[in-house]
Amino acid sequence: MAYQRDFASAPVSTAPIGIFDSGVGGLTVLREIDRQLPHESILYVGDTARLPYGDRSPDEILQFVREIMTWMMAQGVKMVMMACNTSSALALEQVQAEFPIPILGLIHPGARAAAQAGQRIGVIATPATVASDAYRQAILEVDATKQVWQVGCPKFVPLIEQNRLQHLETVEVAKTYLQPLIAANIDTLIYGCTHYPHLAPVFKTFLPATIQRIDPAQSMVKAAVKELELLDLKSTVPGRPTQFFVSGCPDQFAHLAARLLGPTPMVEQVNFELAVQPSQPGRRG
Repeated sequence: MAYQRDFASAPVSTAPIGIFDSGVGGLTVLREIDRQLPHESILYVGDTARLPYGDRSPDEILQFVREIMTWMMAQGVKMVMMACNTSSALALEQVQAEFPIPILGLIHPGARAAAQAGQRIGVIATPATVASDAYRQAILEVDATKQVWQVGCPKFVPLIEQNRLQHLETVEVAKTYLQPLIAANIDTLIYGCTHYPHLAPVFKTFLPATIQRIDPAQSMVKAAVKELELLDLKSTVPGRPTQFFVSGCPDQFAHLAARLLGPTPMVEQVNFELAVQPSQPGRRG
Protein backbone atom coordinates (compact mmCIF):
# COMPACT_ATOMS: atom_id res chain seq x y z
CA MET A 1 0.00 0.00 0.00
CA ALA A 2 1.19 3.53 -0.75
CA TYR A 3 2.09 6.12 1.81
CA GLN A 4 -0.62 8.71 2.32
CA ARG A 5 0.26 12.37 2.58
CA ASP A 6 -0.49 13.43 6.14
CA PHE A 7 1.00 16.76 7.16
CA ALA A 8 -0.80 16.58 10.50
CA SER A 9 1.99 14.24 11.56
CA ALA A 10 4.67 16.28 9.79
CA PRO A 11 8.07 16.47 11.48
CA VAL A 12 9.22 19.47 13.48
CA SER A 13 11.01 22.31 11.76
CA THR A 14 14.45 21.26 13.01
CA ALA A 15 14.29 17.89 11.22
CA PRO A 16 16.72 17.56 8.30
CA ILE A 17 16.06 18.07 4.61
CA GLY A 18 17.10 15.10 2.49
CA ILE A 19 18.98 15.62 -0.78
CA PHE A 20 19.82 12.79 -3.14
CA ASP A 21 21.67 12.34 -6.39
CA SER A 22 23.56 9.57 -8.12
CA GLY A 23 26.84 11.19 -7.05
CA VAL A 24 28.43 14.61 -6.52
CA GLY A 25 26.02 16.46 -8.80
CA GLY A 26 23.75 17.23 -5.87
CA LEU A 27 26.54 19.22 -4.26
CA THR A 28 25.48 22.08 -6.54
CA VAL A 29 22.05 21.92 -4.88
CA LEU A 30 23.64 21.69 -1.42
CA ARG A 31 25.67 24.82 -2.15
CA GLU A 32 22.46 26.65 -3.11
CA ILE A 33 20.68 25.45 0.05
CA ASP A 34 23.56 26.75 2.15
CA ARG A 35 23.03 30.13 0.48
CA GLN A 36 19.23 30.34 0.63
CA LEU A 37 18.44 28.18 3.69
CA PRO A 38 21.48 28.54 5.98
CA HIS A 39 19.68 27.27 9.11
CA GLU A 40 18.61 23.92 7.70
CA SER A 41 20.19 20.58 8.61
CA ILE A 42 20.95 18.49 5.53
CA LEU A 43 21.18 14.74 4.95
CA TYR A 44 22.94 14.16 1.63
CA VAL A 45 22.72 10.85 -0.23
CA GLY A 46 24.85 9.89 -3.21
CA ASP A 47 23.93 6.59 -4.89
CA THR A 48 27.47 6.27 -6.19
CA ALA A 49 27.43 2.46 -6.46
CA ARG A 50 24.79 2.69 -9.18
CA LEU A 51 25.76 5.81 -11.12
CA PRO A 52 25.27 7.03 -13.73
CA TYR A 53 21.46 7.05 -13.62
CA GLY A 54 21.27 8.51 -17.11
CA ASP A 55 21.76 5.11 -18.77
CA ARG A 56 19.22 3.28 -16.56
CA SER A 57 15.68 2.23 -17.44
CA PRO A 58 12.70 4.08 -15.93
CA ASP A 59 11.82 1.02 -13.83
CA GLU A 60 15.33 0.83 -12.38
CA ILE A 61 15.36 4.52 -11.54
CA LEU A 62 11.96 4.32 -9.82
CA GLN A 63 13.17 1.36 -7.75
CA PHE A 64 16.34 3.20 -6.72
CA VAL A 65 14.37 6.30 -5.75
CA ARG A 66 11.90 4.25 -3.68
CA GLU A 67 14.77 2.58 -1.83
CA ILE A 68 16.46 5.89 -1.04
CA MET A 69 13.19 7.55 -0.04
CA THR A 70 12.34 4.67 2.31
CA TRP A 71 15.77 4.97 3.94
CA MET A 72 15.43 8.75 4.25
CA MET A 73 12.00 8.42 5.83
CA ALA A 74 13.59 6.20 8.49
CA GLN A 75 16.05 9.02 9.21
CA GLY A 76 13.17 11.43 9.91
CA VAL A 77 13.58 13.94 7.06
CA LYS A 78 10.92 16.64 6.75
CA MET A 79 11.40 17.24 3.01
CA VAL A 80 13.28 15.63 0.13
CA MET A 81 14.87 17.48 -2.77
CA MET A 82 15.62 15.33 -5.81
CA ALA A 83 19.00 16.73 -6.79
CA CYS A 84 18.88 14.52 -9.86
CA ASN A 85 17.17 15.54 -13.09
CA THR A 86 16.85 11.95 -14.30
CA SER A 87 14.95 10.97 -11.14
CA SER A 88 12.89 14.16 -11.33
CA ALA A 89 11.90 13.37 -14.90
CA LEU A 90 11.08 9.69 -14.39
CA ALA A 91 10.04 9.11 -10.75
CA LEU A 92 8.94 12.35 -9.08
CA GLU A 93 5.17 12.11 -9.52
CA GLN A 94 5.11 8.44 -8.49
CA VAL A 95 6.99 8.92 -5.21
CA GLN A 96 5.13 12.14 -4.44
CA ALA A 97 1.98 9.98 -4.37
CA GLU A 98 3.61 7.33 -2.18
CA PHE A 99 5.43 9.25 0.57
CA PRO A 100 3.91 11.65 3.13
CA ILE A 101 6.40 14.53 2.96
CA PRO A 102 7.07 17.29 0.40
CA ILE A 103 9.27 16.02 -2.46
CA LEU A 104 10.64 18.59 -4.89
CA GLY A 105 12.13 18.04 -8.33
CA LEU A 106 14.23 20.11 -10.70
CA ILE A 107 12.41 19.97 -14.03
CA HIS A 108 9.55 22.43 -13.58
CA PRO A 109 11.50 25.09 -11.64
CA GLY A 110 14.28 24.93 -14.24
CA ALA A 111 11.83 25.05 -17.15
CA ARG A 112 10.05 28.10 -15.75
CA ALA A 113 13.34 29.94 -15.25
CA ALA A 114 14.46 29.13 -18.79
CA ALA A 115 11.14 30.15 -20.33
CA GLN A 116 11.41 33.52 -18.60
CA ALA A 117 15.01 33.96 -19.72
CA GLY A 118 14.96 33.31 -23.47
CA GLN A 119 13.22 32.15 -26.62
CA ARG A 120 15.63 29.61 -28.15
CA ILE A 121 16.41 27.16 -25.37
CA GLY A 122 19.00 24.41 -25.35
CA VAL A 123 18.94 21.55 -22.83
CA ILE A 124 21.93 19.38 -22.00
CA ALA A 125 21.01 16.36 -19.89
CA THR A 126 21.46 12.63 -19.45
CA PRO A 127 20.10 10.35 -22.20
CA ALA A 128 17.29 9.22 -19.88
CA THR A 129 16.20 12.79 -19.15
CA VAL A 130 16.29 13.71 -22.84
CA ALA A 131 14.35 10.55 -23.75
CA SER A 132 11.65 11.49 -21.22
CA ASP A 133 11.15 14.83 -23.06
CA ALA A 134 10.36 16.29 -19.64
CA TYR A 135 12.13 19.62 -20.12
CA ARG A 136 10.63 20.32 -23.54
CA GLN A 137 7.12 19.54 -22.28
CA ALA A 138 7.57 21.64 -19.14
CA ILE A 139 8.94 24.62 -21.10
CA LEU A 140 6.11 24.49 -23.63
CA GLU A 141 3.57 24.31 -20.80
CA VAL A 142 4.91 27.67 -19.63
CA ASP A 143 5.05 29.18 -23.11
CA ALA A 144 4.15 27.24 -26.26
CA THR A 145 6.04 29.71 -28.46
CA LYS A 146 9.45 28.67 -27.12
CA GLN A 147 11.82 26.62 -29.27
CA VAL A 148 13.69 23.81 -27.53
CA TRP A 149 16.69 21.71 -28.53
CA GLN A 150 17.89 18.82 -26.35
CA VAL A 151 21.20 16.95 -26.35
CA GLY A 152 21.97 13.80 -24.37
CA CYS A 153 25.46 13.89 -22.82
CA PRO A 154 26.28 10.40 -21.48
CA LYS A 155 29.99 11.04 -20.94
CA PHE A 156 29.69 14.10 -18.68
CA VAL A 157 28.74 12.41 -15.39
CA PRO A 158 31.52 9.75 -15.56
CA LEU A 159 34.09 12.43 -16.42
CA ILE A 160 33.02 14.56 -13.45
CA GLU A 161 32.84 11.62 -11.04
CA GLN A 162 36.35 10.58 -12.17
CA ASN A 163 37.58 14.11 -11.36
CA ARG A 164 38.65 14.79 -14.96
CA LEU A 165 37.42 18.36 -15.19
CA GLN A 166 40.83 19.66 -16.21
CA HIS A 167 41.45 17.06 -18.91
CA LEU A 168 41.61 18.03 -22.59
CA GLU A 169 39.26 15.13 -23.34
CA THR A 170 36.54 16.80 -21.26
CA VAL A 171 36.82 20.02 -23.27
CA GLU A 172 36.63 18.13 -26.56
CA VAL A 173 33.61 16.09 -25.41
CA ALA A 174 31.86 19.27 -24.27
CA LYS A 175 32.49 21.00 -27.60
CA THR A 176 31.08 18.00 -29.46
CA TYR A 177 27.93 17.85 -27.35
CA LEU A 178 27.20 21.58 -27.46
CA GLN A 179 28.07 22.21 -31.11
CA PRO A 180 24.50 21.47 -32.35
CA LEU A 181 23.08 23.91 -29.79
CA ILE A 182 25.51 26.65 -30.78
CA ALA A 183 24.65 25.98 -34.43
CA ALA A 184 20.95 26.34 -33.54
CA ASN A 185 21.76 29.82 -32.19
CA ILE A 186 20.30 29.19 -28.73
CA ASP A 187 20.07 32.15 -26.36
CA THR A 188 19.54 30.09 -23.19
CA LEU A 189 21.15 26.87 -21.91
CA ILE A 190 19.67 24.68 -19.18
CA TYR A 191 22.02 22.57 -17.10
CA GLY A 192 19.68 19.57 -17.20
CA CYS A 193 21.82 17.57 -14.76
CA THR A 194 23.07 18.77 -11.38
CA HIS A 195 26.56 17.55 -12.24
CA TYR A 196 26.85 19.98 -15.14
CA PRO A 197 27.41 23.27 -13.25
CA HIS A 198 30.76 21.74 -12.25
CA LEU A 199 31.63 22.04 -15.96
CA ALA A 200 30.93 25.80 -16.08
CA PRO A 201 34.65 26.70 -16.41
CA VAL A 202 34.91 24.29 -19.37
CA PHE A 203 31.85 25.74 -21.09
CA LYS A 204 33.16 29.26 -20.57
CA THR A 205 36.14 28.53 -22.82
CA PHE A 206 34.01 28.14 -25.95
CA LEU A 207 30.34 29.04 -25.36
CA PRO A 208 29.29 32.54 -26.53
CA ALA A 209 28.99 34.85 -23.53
CA THR A 210 25.56 35.97 -24.76
CA ILE A 211 24.02 32.56 -23.93
CA GLN A 212 22.27 32.66 -20.55
CA ARG A 213 22.97 29.66 -18.32
CA ILE A 214 20.13 28.26 -16.20
CA ASP A 215 20.95 26.19 -13.12
CA PRO A 216 17.63 24.60 -12.03
CA ALA A 217 19.04 24.11 -8.51
CA GLN A 218 18.60 27.82 -7.81
CA SER A 219 14.94 27.76 -8.78
CA MET A 220 14.25 24.48 -6.94
CA VAL A 221 15.69 25.84 -3.69
CA LYS A 222 13.57 28.99 -4.07
CA ALA A 223 10.54 26.70 -4.36
CA ALA A 224 11.69 24.81 -1.25
CA VAL A 225 11.88 28.06 0.71
CA LYS A 226 8.26 28.84 -0.19
CA GLU A 227 7.11 25.29 0.63
CA LEU A 228 8.83 25.27 4.03
CA GLU A 229 7.32 28.65 4.91
CA LEU A 230 3.86 27.56 3.77
CA LEU A 231 4.01 24.41 5.92
CA ASP A 232 5.68 26.21 8.83
CA LEU A 233 8.64 23.84 8.60
CA LYS A 234 11.44 26.35 8.03
CA SER A 235 14.11 26.12 10.69
CA THR A 236 14.79 29.28 12.67
CA VAL A 237 17.76 27.95 14.61
CA PRO A 238 21.23 26.99 13.33
CA GLY A 239 21.29 23.56 11.73
CA ARG A 240 23.59 20.61 12.41
CA PRO A 241 26.57 19.84 10.15
CA THR A 242 25.61 18.17 6.87
CA GLN A 243 25.63 14.36 7.00
CA PHE A 244 26.84 12.51 3.90
CA PHE A 245 25.89 8.95 2.94
CA VAL A 246 26.88 7.04 -0.21
CA SER A 247 26.25 3.56 -1.56
CA GLY A 248 29.74 3.29 -3.08
CA CYS A 249 33.21 4.18 -1.80
CA PRO A 250 33.08 6.86 0.92
CA ASP A 251 36.73 7.89 0.46
CA GLN A 252 36.32 8.44 -3.27
CA PHE A 253 33.26 10.61 -2.72
CA ALA A 254 34.92 12.54 0.10
CA HIS A 255 38.00 13.26 -2.01
CA LEU A 256 35.97 14.55 -4.95
CA ALA A 257 33.60 16.52 -2.71
CA ALA A 258 36.60 18.22 -1.13
CA ARG A 259 37.84 19.26 -4.57
CA LEU A 260 34.43 20.72 -5.41
CA LEU A 261 33.32 22.16 -2.05
CA GLY A 262 36.41 22.80 0.03
CA PRO A 263 36.53 20.93 3.36
CA THR A 264 36.72 17.13 3.24
CA PRO A 265 33.40 15.76 4.53
CA MET A 266 32.87 12.76 6.76
CA VAL A 267 31.08 10.18 4.60
CA GLU A 268 29.32 6.96 5.64
CA GLN A 269 28.44 4.00 3.44
CA VAL A 270 24.87 2.66 3.28
CA ASN A 271 23.25 -0.13 1.28
CA PHE A 272 19.97 1.48 0.25
CA GLU A 273 18.68 -1.75 -1.29
CA LEU A 274 18.28 -3.11 2.26
CA ALA A 275 15.89 -0.25 3.05
CA VAL A 276 13.07 -1.91 1.10
CA GLN A 277 12.15 -5.36 2.34
CA PRO A 278 9.35 -7.56 0.98
CA SER A 279 7.12 -6.75 3.96
CA GLN A 280 7.62 -2.96 3.42
CA PRO A 281 7.98 -2.16 7.16
CA GLY A 282 6.75 1.26 8.16
CA ARG A 283 4.28 1.58 5.33
CA ARG A 284 0.75 2.58 6.08
CA GLY A 285 -2.36 2.84 3.97
